[in-house]
Amino acid sequence: MISIELTKRFKRMVRESGREDEVSATLQLVRDGFGNPHVHSGLSIRKLGNGIYECRTRLALRLIFVAQKGKLTFDFAGTHDEVQSYLRDHC
Repeated sequence: MISIELTKRFKRMVRESGREDEVSATLQLVRDGFGNPHVHSGLSIRKLGNGIYECRTRLALRLIFVAQKGKLTFDFAGTHDEVQSYLRDHC
């Protein structure tokens, strides 16, 4: 089974967005479906490069995570523009 880890930054961003329930549901779906390409498209999982992926919640909050063997580490949550800025700084 894949484990989910959340960085302090991710937890803060989700808390500040007020979308904890929505994000929690999405994390569960990603954990259950990651590694199954047919499920990826339904979850809006997209590879961004070098083990970095994004997925979207139902209200288009984007969640950025790093996939390692047996572990998904969620590090960032934001809008499309915020994600673009994050990727410029971290990739």
